Amino acid sequence: MDSDVLTIDTTRDRIVDLTDAVRDFCGHRGDGLCNVFVPHATAGLAIIETGSGSDDDLVDTLERLLPRDDRYRHAHGSPGHGADHVLPALVSPSVTLPVQRGEPLLGTWQSVVLVDLNRDNPRRSVRLSFITS
Repeated sequence: MDSDVLTIDTTRDRIVDLTDAVRDFCGHRGDGLCNVFVPHATAGLAIIETGSGSDDDLVDTLERLLPRDDRYRHAHGSPGHGADHVLPALVSPSVTLPVQRGEPLLGTWQSVVLVDLNRDNPRRSVRLSFITS
């Protein structure tokens, strides 16, 4: 298994497009599976269309589903931080993509994105792993 780690800063963006980095990682590896994993308790990964408003819609939807208030038992950090710890139950911490001839087999409008609503920790690691078929 080949593996690499990306370091991502989410200070400015709650949704960060990782598609180019995933393509670069897969580029010379042939056929197999690429797993993308975020080893954090307050972030996740999604496959969505970006640039058409879907990324903002996702953030808005998650903020409606996970309001930032004092309802959470997990209460350390910034107000509503407990919501950040529920996020990975809705937005998975990993995705696996089929890869053929070094190209992730994403649909025309699909992008791999990091989803991070947590304001307390803007430095994220994303592990890319490639398994040959």
